[in-house]
Amino acid sequence: MQTARDLIAEYTSTGTLEALPKGHFIDGTFIRPSHNRTMESFDPGRGEAFSGFTAGTREDVDQAVRSSRRAFETVWRDTGPAERGRILQKAAALILENLDLLAVTETLDSGKPLQEAMGDVRGAARAFEYYAGACDKLQGDSFPLGPDHIGYSIHEPVGVTAHIIPWNFPISTAARGFAPALAAGCTVVAKPAEQTPFTALLLAKLLSDAGLPDGVLNVVTGTGIETGAPLTSHAGVDHITFTGSVQTGKAVMKAAAEEVTRVVLELGGKSPVVVLSDCDREQALNGVLGAIYENAGQICSAGSRLVIERSIHADFVEQLVRRTKALKLGHGLENPDVGPVNSAEHLAKIAGFLDRARARGASIATGGSVTQDPATGKGWFFEPTIVDSVAADDELAREEIFGPVLTVQVAEDAEHALALANECQYGLVAGIYTSDFARAHRLARLIDAGQIYINEYFAGGIEVPFGGNKKSGFGREKGLEGLKSYCKTKSIAARIA
Repeated sequence: MQTARDLIAEYTSTGTLEALPKGHFIDGTFIRPSHNRTMESFDPGRGEAFSGFTAGTREDVDQAVRSSRRAFETVWRDTGPAERGRILQKAAALILENLDLLAVTETLDSGKPLQEAMGDVRGAARAFEYYAGACDKLQGDSFPLGPDHIGYSIHEPVGVTAHIIPWNFPISTAARGFAPALAAGCTVVAKPAEQTPFTALLLAKLLSDAGLPDGVLNVVTGTGIETGAPLTSHAGVDHITFTGSVQTGKAVMKAAAEEVTRVVLELGGKSPVVVLSDCDREQALNGVLGAIYENAGQICSAGSRLVIERSIHADFVEQLVRRTKALKLGHGLENPDVGPVNSAEHLAKIAGFLDRARARGASIATGGSVTQDPATGKGWFFEPTIVDSVAADDELAREEIFGPVLTVQVAEDAEHALALANECQYGLVAGIYTSDFARAHRLARLIDAGQIYINEYFAGGIEVPFGGNKKSGFGREKGLEGLKSYCKTKSIAARIA
């Protein structure tokens, strides 16, 4: 098996990887599409195409959904929970065995630094481990109806589930949806983002190798218009898990409404990191840096707003700027501090935010411009950026930039910080840094967000439910709450007297 070093050497010499899959994955194998069309996949670190993949159609989607329906009704729904658990556990082991291939592929597809991609792959394996252990523990309830009756509930799999996977965390998002759906007894049809198709395909093959019956997990690649829209509007789909933009999420909801299909939506974020004057300064500085610059800020739950008390604002931002300027940019395979953004189109979008801010006279403390890999002069890079003292009604404080841009908002005290944190259309996550745990937990209760981190941003893991409020969506993934998303509850009552 090739190591990361081998794979990087292969890519350096050939510009591609031989192990990249071709075709859709349907009925347990890679197949030719209904129309023999392909698309290019780009390496963001070079800004160059490195491979091609299948451009799917409505016919391909229909084939995949029908395959998953057959597999659900004839095989997977009635597979014993313990057996489902054994397959998912085997899949977790195979993911770790193929860590280097998956991570290098993820870096080439998404642009993120290799060490981040390796963390994502390990997290994907952990997701399958976690839900493998939950398969035979999905228990119903009994209801106290008195001596003449018995009442109980059972959890049944909802059926065929559609998964729309985003480009920023392809394997992570795939795993956190696939694993609970399969654990519950559902089948899966997945559509990865057209920018990052490969790890979902590789993951499907590994699950097949682990013993997953044919048709239980199918992957169709292509554009959102030609494959994503037909999937989310398909009458054979019983549930949709979507991660992406608010605008596309609204379109998914409308499509689902036509068939009364269940949905879980994880949409945008503009998450605040509240830093109070009594915080551990080093802990907070490290936390704020990681919250915004991991994956070049391309994270729905990124800490993109620093809400900081005025008494420590100037010194904290000065130290933050110094550390930000020291961050090294580069190709993801070189393990830089910050990698590229995912596409030329997205780079232009980020630049537009900063151009408009500059025209308004914004105080850009550092960064603010498009740049390239210092080693090659190639790639889609944006400088790690801090914009200081931004008003609450400014575009930078209200809109999701989805890049390495930190907006600083100054609060007079903790109550003002709370007001600023909540003055937002989004409610995905929030961070709090303070030494006063009573105040931390009070703020955690009052901030309107689906998940709160205290003194460590991105704390938790697959065990902790994740999802948003307001325009960040609804429903929860991860944890046992995520498992329930793929179940329908049936209640049974009987007279026994």
